Order: sequence, then C-alpha cells, then structure tokens
Amino acid sequence: MDLNICGDAEASGSLIKQSTDWSWILKDLEATRALGRYLVQHPERPSLLLLEGTLGAGKTSLVQGIASAIGIDEPITSPTFALAQHYTQGQPPLVHLDLYRLEVPTAADDLFLQEEEEAVGMGAILVVEWSERLSVALPEAWRLKLTHRSEGGRLATLNKSDQIRTQTHQESS
Repeated sequence: MDLNICGDAEASGSLIKQSTDWSWILKDLEATRALGRYLVQHPERPSLLLLEGTLGAGKTSLVQGIASAIGIDEPITSPTFALAQHYTQGQPPLVHLDLYRLEVPTAADDLFLQEEEEAVGMGAILVVEWSERLSVALPEAWRLKLTHRSEGGRLATLNKSDQIRTQTHQESS
C-alpha cells in the first residue's frame, strides 16, 4: 500500500505492516526525513529512538526530520566527533548521540547512560546512532533499522524493544 508520510508529496513510500514492526520503503533522503517528522508527530512519540544502519543508510537524515518537526532550525549533522549534540530549543528538546567511534561496549554504555540521564532531566527525545554498539537492555526503546535496497532507496523497519522480547519469549516457550 502506498503511504504519504506526513503529507509530504515528495516523501511518499510504501508501508508494509508486519506483526511486530512497521516497515517503510523510502524512495530518497527526503522520504527518510519525512519518516523522522512522522515518528515525532505520532501520538506515542518515542522518547528513546535507537538507530541502526551502515554508513550512508540515512540515520542523520532521519534525525534532521525529527529536528524539523520539533522546531529545531539549526543544521543537524552527525555528532561523530563530538559524540553528542544537545538541541534545547526544540519542543521537546533533542539529544543526538553517535556511538560510531566507541567500539568498546562499556565506553558506549557509559556515554549512553550519562546522556540518557541528561535527556530525561531535560524531557528530551534521545536519538542514538550506531546503537548496536550498546550492551545495556533498553526495553522502553524504539528501534529503527535503515538498510539500502538493491532496487534503490531504503527500507526502514521500526519496532519497540518490548515487542521484540515478547515475540522472542513466545517463540522460545
């Protein structure tokens, strides 16, 4: 089925509903940004969003969409070297974390826990790029995986951690 995410004509994509997740085929980077806008305008907006995907998969573009939807007008770039960026003018504020350079799980976990505490204190949305570097359990998190498609564009798959655990538990029972 075709879906026009957030009403953006140029950001249409296909929606595929599966039992525990949502998947979108995103035609271009603008569609990826539109998905970011859609996620934070959703009534059950995530307060913790974990992003996964290879270099160039669109993680930062998705964060740009999130930022524009919550009123942040400054340029959003991946905080690869700074590790974290705080955007306090958003409603709610945004904390953007990038764990790419932290290959040791304890270092990624320590930084994440510090930034999570700060984000909670600010009432901010926390978006984490390269979240696969984390080893802490995050049952309240939403996970979004972006992958390139051989046909062009990207596949975005969203699920909540508690849904993954429930499905895994049911399969192992």
